[in-house]
Amino acid sequence: MSPLSVLRVARRSLGTLTLTSIFARQQSSLTTELIENMDKKATWDRFYTENSSSNFKNFEWFFGFDSVRDFVLPLLQPQTRTATPLHVLDMGCGTSALGPSIYQHSSVQVTVTCADISPIAVRLMREHVAAKAIEPHHPLSMLGFLELDCREMFAHFGADGLDLIVDKGTTDALLRSKDGSGKAGHVVRQCLRTLRGSGRLLQFSDEDPDARLLWLETEGREPGERPAQVAVQEVGELRGVRYYCYQVTSPPVAELL
Repeated sequence: MSPLSVLRVARRSLGTLTLTSIFARQQSSLTTELIENMDKKATWDRFYTENSSSNFKNFEWFFGFDSVRDFVLPLLQPQTRTATPLHVLDMGCGTSALGPSIYQHSSVQVTVTCADISPIAVRLMREHVAAKAIEPHHPLSMLGFLELDCREMFAHFGADGLDLIVDKGTTDALLRSKDGSGKAGHVVRQCLRTLRGSGRLLQFSDEDPDARLLWLETEGREPGERPAQVAVQEVGELRGVRYYCYQVTSPPVAELL
């Protein structure tokens, strides 16, 4: 099994397979290094370099756009207070087709930013989209790719800079890394700081709600603030693993006064 395939399985390590069993079968220091350091830029630069080829193919964590479109597209509603288009962030996009698919299928004008810590992933996606000449559903929609550490999200986008953040596996990668737990909580708080008042963070994960709900409520608040508001829906089961969509919003302003 290639490092790529092993990583795909390892992402489900809280489900049917454990990292220990994977290591026992693979005996691969490379695989161990990748899985334990998914919070580091060098890991992803290496990952995308080793798995790039002349025949580009989008790589999807968990599942593709068709599995999540009914969770994402209904949240893209026309702005009534301003003419500014909705700003959607695919956080930790890698080489996923998620961001471009939102751009292609949203009937509402959107600006879709696909951000990743790896400049290699960003370059591959820019080249792929340019080669395919992807067209938007709405003629004024825009699509861009950005090299960005998600821990620096607020510094880049500022307060009220985003309407929707889609996180398909990025937080999970941080949480399952050797030193990533604290970084994951910081990222959630960064997300909520950049969202407009009615904005939402969507997290797709295979982690059970009993664990993830409490973690999000706790980590999604600054000192002295109320917990973040979190709702969960089941996405479905794929290859024996059950997946969930966690929708996170900041507490209403009235609750903070």
